Amino acid sequence: MDRLESTLETLGTTNAPSTTTAHPMNVAELSSSLQHFGLVDYLVFVLMLAACAVIGFYFGFIEKKKKSGAEQRRGSEALDYLVGGRKMKVLPVALSLVASFVSGISLLGTSTEIYVYGTQYAFILITLVISGIISWYVFLPVFCNLQLTSTYEYLEMRFDRRNRLFGSVLFSIGTIFWLPIVIYVPALAFNQVTGINIHIVTPVVCIVCIFYTCVGGLKAVVWTDVLQTVIMVGSIVLVIIKGTIDVGGLTVVWERNLKGSRLELPEMTWDPSVRVSMLSVLLGATLFYVQVTAGNQVIMQRYLSLPGMKEVKGALLWFTIGIIALMGACFYNGLLLYATYHDCDPLSTKLAKVKDQLVPLLVMDILGVFPGMPGLFVAGVFSAALSSLSTGLNSLAAVILEDYIKPLGKTPLSERQTAFVMRLSVILMGALCVALVFVVERMGTVLQLSMTLGSITSGPLLGLFLIGVLIPWINGKSALAGGIASTCVVAWICIRAQLAISEGEIHYDEKPVSTYGCKYFFENFTTPIKSIENRQVLLTLKDTY
Repeated sequence: MDRLESTLETLGTTNAPSTTTAHPMNVAELSSSLQHFGLVDYLVFVLMLAACAVIGFYFGFIEKKKKSGAEQRRGSEALDYLVGGRKMKVLPVALSLVASFVSGISLLGTSTEIYVYGTQYAFILITLVISGIISWYVFLPVFCNLQLTSTYEYLEMRFDRRNRLFGSVLFSIGTIFWLPIVIYVPALAFNQVTGINIHIVTPVVCIVCIFYTCVGGLKAVVWTDVLQTVIMVGSIVLVIIKGTIDVGGLTVVWERNLKGSRLELPEMTWDPSVRVSMLSVLLGATLFYVQVTAGNQVIMQRYLSLPGMKEVKGALLWFTIGIIALMGACFYNGLLLYATYHDCDPLSTKLAKVKDQLVPLLVMDILGVFPGMPGLFVAGVFSAALSSLSTGLNSLAAVILEDYIKPLGKTPLSERQTAFVMRLSVILMGALCVALVFVVERMGTVLQLSMTLGSITSGPLLGLFLIGVLIPWINGKSALAGGIASTCVVAWICIRAQLAISEGEIHYDEKPVSTYGCKYFFENFTTPIKSIENRQVLLTLKDTY
């Protein structure tokens, strides 16, 4: 807490009674002082956005002009725009997969999860390995050998047109409700470090993303993902290294989390109402991530941009290694978060207004003294969000074109019409997602929200793909009936659970926190203060105010 302490010292705030005339800093003043996003920080952030726009401009205009007329005639506008002509390279695609999977929700939400609820959720790292193995042997050989553009084309080949439309609708609904959460998370981080309203920064950043996705297609999306992955990884590594040094090393991080009851296994129970159990991790999370990594258009479209099965398996291998390493770093960052604030919880003192602002607060606290470092981290969070947003919009364009528009037309679309439909889809879906941010900000913690809403559509979709690949005697009518029934049941369970949580019927106990070591003044005088000296100081301050 170097930055926080130096700020307090500058303004004359101490833990002991003061004989000077300097007034102690309250929460509002301290929060304002930590929102010092300097010129260099803004420059780093703007450079990231500018670089993404330049990449989109290059693939949308310059690279296209370099192609010869013969190449353009041999190619297809849709094939080039949606799957990069199936000529992409393994490493860029693997990095794009990592960037698509790890959104801002993961960068901020998983660390917050560890701080608030402990390490139970961290055991999903095991399920990432299991889901990768299932994808390797079950799904990828089928989808890649068919050389599809839309993953849901398989459902028509295996069952009928109705199942394809049903799968496409589920994907579209799930993605449209997921992307606003992806946008909202970095806007929270930006608000924490700058004080700028989230509804000002969100449209500006999304316009850049819509631009490079719209003009550059999959190639621009993949190469901006590469840039964004580098920024994302660099920012999280900087926070981890500097934060660990500040608290006193790995031993201190471990001991504080152990004393704070953060280190624990998932509960060994069959009770489905338990928030994180070994059953929900090994079974529920495995199935969830199998659908995300194998039955999801956002991910499969990247695999389908590669020329062959050998390249696809190479990308899957590097993707799995990368995602485990990056998610592991996010989990450790949660431990570091608690080790830093173990004796002065920012949520209790209202220094952080919501749980998902804890990580940005930590960044400003430990990196704020270095010009440009907070800007780099916020650029990293936005990079994660932009990669997820761009891949989501690109995938929605593929589904709208292949599953909705083309089947309705009596004659094939021209190249010009195809280009217009794809780009218009990106613009309209992007605008809708920005508007839905107003809804998301009123719906609670982002990680739990995204997992809950995602289950409504991902569960039935996974069921359709599993019975399609593994159970050959199931016909289209039975598959559709099962898909509709499972969607209704899962939706009822998830919505009912959210209502029960909001009404207090279901309550998940959070881990204990303390305000024992707070070195700034806050209004909640009912908070237990173990130190008699600190209690007397606060009572004196209360009388003064």
